Amino acid sequence: MIPGDFFSLSEMARFLRKRPDEIQKMAERGGIPGRKISGEWRFERAEIFHWLEDRLGTSDADELKRLQQTLDLLSNRSTTVPPDVSQLIRPELCLIPCLARSKPSLIRDFCEFLAQSGRLWEPDKMAEAIRSREELHPTALDNGVAMLHPRRPQPAWIDEPFVALAKTLAGIPFGGPRGSLTDVFFLLASSDDGFHLKVLARISRMVTQTQFVETLRLAQDGGAACEIIRRYAEELE
Repeated sequence: MIPGDFFSLSEMARFLRKRPDEIQKMAERGGIPGRKISGEWRFERAEIFHWLEDRLGTSDADELKRLQQTLDLLSNRSTTVPPDVSQLIRPELCLIPCLARSKPSLIRDFCEFLAQSGRLWEPDKMAEAIRSREELHPTALDNGVAMLHPRRPQPAWIDEPFVALAKTLAGIPFGGPRGSLTDVFFLLASSDDGFHLKVLARISRMVTQTQFVETLRLAQDGGAACEIIRRYAEELE
């Protein structure tokens, strides 16, 4: 890694499993965020993480697996991620059912619930950060799942990283493709960009499985939901 938290052209080629000339063409055409510094292509770590996050929402299962492997390489200096998502979620972090009927009330109620659990210290700030992220680009997928998070990790607002889950009684408008409704909501609270993206990639891989989402919808409480998540998370390893 070169100073200044930038990746070099050769590093990006290795991480993305492409030739350096392919990465250079992508950068020249705006296909990947990069800039020339002293005549050499450089790729800022934070910008690359944001670029990869955008790709997570449009990738299929195979591509998500490759992206997760890439993230494991890119974030090798960040906090170690537990081997599966089930280590980050607990029954007391599951709001089942959530009685919210709109996007603003869902975000507000979810953050207040997590503050009451003692895991989130700044619910109002987290809610505002999530709303800003949703305005930038909705996280709702066409299968009724959304993955809430601020644009950048906010470690000062949490005691430690966690994943939380909320399920509404019926689908609500949340910005899903073609007007699809959303009833399953994950919330990711991370300590750094690398941690955040690796967890997001793992959850994204799970929610691409129709059976996982349908089974999770049947969970009547946090204990049942966590057991379902544990079982499917193990299958990803």
